[in-house]
Amino acid sequence: MKAIVVTEQAAGTGGMKLMDRPEPQAAINDVIVQVHASGFVPTELTWPSTWTDRVERARTPSIPGHELAGVVTALGYGTTGLSVGQRVFGLADWYRDGSLAEYVAIEARNLAPLPGDVDFTVGASLPVSGLTAWQGLFQHGRLQAGQRVLAHGAAGAVGSMVTQLAREAGAYVIGSGRASDRQTVLDFGAKEFVDLDNDALEDIGKVDLVFDVIGGDIQKRSAALIRAGGTLVTIVGPAEARPTNGLALDFVVEADRSQLSEIVQRVRDGRLRTNIGKVSTFDDAVAALNPSGRRKGNTIIRVRP
Repeated sequence: MKAIVVTEQAAGTGGMKLMDRPEPQAAINDVIVQVHASGFVPTELTWPSTWTDRVERARTPSIPGHELAGVVTALGYGTTGLSVGQRVFGLADWYRDGSLAEYVAIEARNLAPLPGDVDFTVGASLPVSGLTAWQGLFQHGRLQAGQRVLAHGAAGAVGSMVTQLAREAGAYVIGSGRASDRQTVLDFGAKEFVDLDNDALEDIGKVDLVFDVIGGDIQKRSAALIRAGGTLVTIVGPAEARPTNGLALDFVVEADRSQLSEIVQRVRDGRLRTNIGKVSTFDDAVAALNPSGRRKGNTIIRVRP
């Protein structure tokens, strides 16, 4: 099968190559999915899990990509809940070969059914950004209607999902970004926009929840805005700053079938819009994953035409 392969961490995305690899075999509780579309997180080539297994043994050459949508072609021993020929989407294990390939072996529990009226490209854009936003807001942030939320990077893949889901839950959303992001952030449902280069972040007043995708000084300044009992949720590693009378939590997104189903249903009925910046063919994937300019939204690779 054809796959995008990386062998040297120092090379980054520039070291990606499209080449032939053996087709994966289904282990216990696995399925094999013929991948139709795949997503890619730009930072994943810096993650240890891309280069080693769970006991820190090197596993290169490795296949990156962890978001996928496709069709089940085979079931491993003991696999239940899915069937051959079923359309699915989901989040591949961090420590295994990923979805930038024609086929992937993946635990069945990491997948959810993809409705027939949802395109594979849309399905592949949802797992990382959708689950990250959902888990950060509702599991870790315990968001309630009427609360004020500061969503950083609100024009990005994760931030736009945070903005939309928080708004739907009845929160008052303040989105941040660059000046050129203002209209995009407002269109996704934010009530206010903060230009992090030119506006005073402190002018927004107190908030109940900060969803941080930036870290550093912005995280520290944001922590000071959280009112008593509020929460700072971050996805950029252990929090460097903590609210005076609140919580600071960092987390790594996990696959969850029921949450994926909730997310895709919101896409189907128009409550949630995807944020796809570029769609590329598999043959042009290496170039698409090495952009010369700023990424906007998700980059999705269409593995099958």
